[in-house]
Amino acid sequence: VQLQASGGGLVQAGDSLRLSCAASGRTFRTYAMGWFRQAPGKEREFVACISGSGGSTYYTDSVKGRFTISRDNAKNTVYLQMNSLKPEDTAVYYCAAARDYRRTESRDYIYWGQGTQVTVSS
Repeated sequence: VQLQASGGGLVQAGDSLRLSCAASGRTFRTYAMGWFRQAPGKEREFVACISGSGGSTYYTDSVKGRFTISRDNAKNTVYLQMNSLKPEDTAVYYCAAARDYRRTESRDYIYWGQGTQVTVSS
C-alpha cells in the first residue's frame, strides 16, 4: 500500500483544514488508518484512527470535538477534518495504515505517507 497525504497549509487560529490521504491498491478497506503528527523538536504523536469499515473512530484527547477522521473506501481515501485549529496543532501530519484498529503507537503502523505540513498562526 502506498499512501499520499495532501491538504496541509498555512492558516490562522480558528480556521479549518481538511487533510486527505490517497491509498493505492485494492486492499485499502482491510486496513485501519491513522493520522499522526510531529511538531519540530517533538516526538511523533497519535492523532486519530478509523477502522477498516469506517464504523469506529478514536481520537487523542487534545483533538476530540475539533477533528474528525473519515474514510471513503470506494475512493481509497482517508480524511482528517480539522476545525478550530490552534497554534499547537502546527506539525507535519502523516497518514498510516495498520492491520488492527485502535492502534496508537507508531510501531503498529506498517505503511506511511510522506507527510503534509500544517501551520497555524496565532
